[in-house]
Amino acid sequence: MRVIFAGTPDFARVALERLHAAGFEIALVLTQPDRPAGRGMKLQASAVKQFAQAQGMPVAQPRSLRLDGRYPEDAAAAREAIVAARADAMVVAAYGLILPQWVLDAMGAASASGLGLGCLNIHASLLPRWRGAAPIHRAIEAGDAATGVTIMQMDAGLDTGDMLLVERLPIGEAETTGELHDRLAELGGRLIVEALELAACGGLRPVPQPTEGVSYAHKIEKAEASIDWSLPAAVIARRVRAFNPFPGASFALAGEPVKLWAAHAEAGPAPAAGTPGQVLAVGAGGIRVMTGEGVLVLTELQRAGGKRLGVADFLRGFPLEAGQVLDGVAPQSVVG
Repeated sequence: MRVIFAGTPDFARVALERLHAAGFEIALVLTQPDRPAGRGMKLQASAVKQFAQAQGMPVAQPRSLRLDGRYPEDAAAAREAIVAARADAMVVAAYGLILPQWVLDAMGAASASGLGLGCLNIHASLLPRWRGAAPIHRAIEAGDAATGVTIMQMDAGLDTGDMLLVERLPIGEAETTGELHDRLAELGGRLIVEALELAACGGLRPVPQPTEGVSYAHKIEKAEASIDWSLPAAVIARRVRAFNPFPGASFALAGEPVKLWAAHAEAGPAPAAGTPGQVLAVGAGGIRVMTGEGVLVLTELQRAGGKRLGVADFLRGFPLEAGQVLDGVAPQSVVG
């Protein structure tokens, strides 16, 4: 089976690796243009491009696929390459560009083998829960007990197509977005191989998404990093996990931004006195901070320009005392 693959970050690279290992012929790889990254802000190829080039796969990097957009020449070249590939399916995973109707139409047309499977998306949620850009972050932030991967037949809507394969994955009580991302990437890679193998023998059965339970996972913004100490401790703890590794939950002490990488809500009743953000106690086991509801225990932190440190090591270079008050931090001041 000939496949076009469209994806950009590491989540997508895992799926491309699994398809390649399973013996699918990758006729074309679409990925985002190289972006500046790192301290030197040098142009860096996406994880998908790096793998594709290492395997000798043809790569295209259109800035847009809209024929009537800002880069019509890019879109026209991409259309020519997609049509010429005569692929049986396009697999899409965290590509970062919206597929216009002409792409869906082109992939639904007759392929070299006559399969014409269209565009299949690897989506990291149990649709219709968490349609949109940041399903992993939002599932953790919301306190969902489980998430999963849906292989979806793409249509013109935003993650609204029929479901082809679905597998559920429980979320660990202390799991971060980075950790859950890696497990979902592996699951997505396995499921897309299964889906294409089933499709080759006519074994896929599309199921429309339920009309109830729809939610949207809006893109994560850096402004969300600032901790609001008036929220319940359990909510802040979930946000710390959800924003690890990006953008990282942050607070400020005496004007200095600090990132908080690990924390948990303390069991038991909260003290009767104390204001949100006030340090209640400091020790090697954690920094106890009053919130709008309950106590949050901070256990892994990072100063600007420093390393992530456990609380004992952090306190050696940044002493805190009971009674001090932690503030939110302006987005432009967040530790990089």
